[in-house]
Amino acid sequence: MDSTAAAAPPSPSPSPPVLLVTNDDGIDAPGLRFLVDQLVAAGRYRVLVCAPDTDKSGVSHCITWRPALRCKRVDISGATAFGVSGTPADCASLGISGKLFDGLIPDLVLSGINIGNNCGYHHLLWNSKSSVNDLKVSAEVCMPLINAIVTEIMNRTYPQGSFLNVDVPTDAAHHKGYKITKQGKYMARISWEQTVYKKPAVESYQTANMDVDGEKDNELATSSENDLLFKRVIVGRSSDEVEGEDMDHKSLVDGYITVTPLGALSRTEPDAIPYFKACVSRL
Repeated sequence: MDSTAAAAPPSPSPSPPVLLVTNDDGIDAPGLRFLVDQLVAAGRYRVLVCAPDTDKSGVSHCITWRPALRCKRVDISGATAFGVSGTPADCASLGISGKLFDGLIPDLVLSGINIGNNCGYHHLLWNSKSSVNDLKVSAEVCMPLINAIVTEIMNRTYPQGSFLNVDVPTDAAHHKGYKITKQGKYMARISWEQTVYKKPAVESYQTANMDVDGEKDNELATSSENDLLFKRVIVGRSSDEVEGEDMDHKSLVDGYITVTPLGALSRTEPDAIPYFKACVSRL
């Protein structure tokens, strides 16, 4: 009789963390594609993408209530992706619902990478400032932070009710490191200006630059004599408080990758700040 005991079956491998990527620039935006490429290349995540099928900059908090959303599969290597006819908020909601991805609920949602700073009140307001060429490097320099946060989430040590707003300086390749910052009140002051052109007041991610002067290559809009056309314009930038060394906008201008903990609607709880400082210091 063989006395050799049967080998125990191998333990099942733990499921990889599930990450959902969304944005407001649209599923074809290069920033989103660069970020997905980095996440897939890491080889440690299951990557889902649910993003608007067209550029939806500036309408992130809008939701679609009455019409049904159209979801179309998009071929993104290494990821399961859908372009959605709704708004960015629709995409995030649908993506975490478990209905679109066969019951999968993401462990972490990543929104971006988008052109333009989100400092101060701009985490609620789209604004362009960088170029598309900066986006690939931005995705690369954010990966250590993403990896660290996923580890905290999987270890159940991540603070509940907190999310992070991350801004990367334009010269991302020469950043000064990660810095935990506080949300300031920096924002662009926007007004209206009458126009006769049909060029969008705010361009898409492909040519985004709200500060471009002139009306080159504009086409005259065709409208009836009773129609008036108006476009948004930036009339200044301001802050209602002095920007300290630990504020997001000043730190970004100084060359840091700013990591700003936020609560569900605005600032995060004060006692979460030491946690994030300790986390970033280990990167």
